Amino acid sequence: MTAPSSPALWISAFLEAQAAEMGAATNTQLAYARDLRDVAEWMAARDMDFARAERHDIEDYLVGCDAQGLSKATRARRLSAIRQLYRFAFEEGWRADNPAIQIRGPGRDRKLPQTLDVDEIDRLLNAARETGRTRADQLRNTCLMELLYATGMRVSELVSLPVSSARGDPRMLLIRGKGDKERMVPLSPPAREALRDWLDMRDAAEDDGRTKGRPGSPFLFPSRSRDGYLTRHRFYLLIKEIAVSAGVSPDKVTPHTLRHAFATHLLANGADLRSIQTLLGHADVATTEIYTHVLDERLKELVLEHHPLARDDAAKA
Repeated sequence: MTAPSSPALWISAFLEAQAAEMGAATNTQLAYARDLRDVAEWMAARDMDFARAERHDIEDYLVGCDAQGLSKATRARRLSAIRQLYRFAFEEGWRADNPAIQIRGPGRDRKLPQTLDVDEIDRLLNAARETGRTRADQLRNTCLMELLYATGMRVSELVSLPVSSARGDPRMLLIRGKGDKERMVPLSPPAREALRDWLDMRDAAEDDGRTKGRPGSPFLFPSRSRDGYLTRHRFYLLIKEIAVSAGVSPDKVTPHTLRHAFATHLLANGADLRSIQTLLGHADVATTEIYTHVLDERLKELVLEHHPLARDDAAKA
């Protein structure tokens, strides 16, 4: 098959295939597009393109990324995008080789995710009940926090939940995650109670809106945003406000921190990795294994803080 005539067409054809064949999520496609456009611009400045680039050219590009001070994670992601593009080009017959296939990536700095202890979670959940200008705000905030900690959802999954998924006092919640993959997660009693209370308030507000000619919303957490539901940015700011009210450092608290707490606390209480993988929606159990290291670090801290032989005075004795 004849290769596209421009780098922009290479990228668009690759992205279309990723969406159609691999079910790549919108955010993944946007990341690929940004990275590949950067590569294309670098090549164009050197009178080169995807069709003619060789292994040493790609290595030179990655060296340039390093010189710019880009992190290992960013450089690894860009190399991954280049590899994927050339693998697609090879399969389509645009090139007879993949010039990036043997290039070794920079690796990634292993960074353990920040988490919260059970007491901090309790304080956040309690603070959510009092955070908000109106009773409706307080019920919504409580529902958001209870659902997030009870399920370990990604924030994008939480804010975009359809209201239909919450009907009928559900014991399980259907979540649509990355790549439109669905999974079922159980709800704790406090989360179910918070969901019931919020639904009663939400539905009353929706009914009142319809009497005034406003259309109903299909989302559990409706808003006036472009997408029709609470934005991730708004929830990010909201969770910081709740952290301040709870007396927990807002630097420690993000929506993703509660996802990490959900997984770490499950593991600490005996849940197996495969079950946690399923609940989190991880494609690979290796991603979930990071929580074993988080737990190991926490256990070390507990020993150093509380074991009598670990104290400075005992060590000097």
